[in-house]
Amino acid sequence: MLAYSRPFWPLFLHVLGAMVLVGAVLAVAILAWTGWRRPNLPVLARSAFWTLLTVALPAYVVMRICAQWIYSKEGFSSGHDPTWIGIGFVAADLGLLLLLVTTAFAFWWKRTGKPLAGRIVAGLSSLYLVLLALAWSAMSGKWG
Repeated sequence: MLAYSRPFWPLFLHVLGAMVLVGAVLAVAILAWTGWRRPNLPVLARSAFWTLLTVALPAYVVMRICAQWIYSKEGFSSGHDPTWIGIGFVAADLGLLLLLVTTAFAFWWKRTGKPLAGRIVAGLSSLYLVLLALAWSAMSGKWG
């Protein structure tokens, strides 16, 4: 019922972007956890890199732009935000850093095929999934 009172398109696109982002990062985590143990399958490293570049990064952009769109339409002031909005902003900003670093390591893994790079991609993508789950929990429960 609460979502019904919100602007439809910004919320829809924000949630869609977030869902695609979670799916892409989960796919990368699965590819990385599988791929670094099998260095004879370079297609897994390529798939992880291209998934980050063509799916996860655009989904992040859609999610973040629409989050700002909702924020401005709802009339929140930056000094008196609810806790869940603060958690969402921290997760989004820290998440961008994690996403860019993970993409860089995925590129390194794709170019060299080194298992270490695959392990780093697996760890970073798993860490990002935990961060996304925390943000999801905070936003759905409206903490604070």
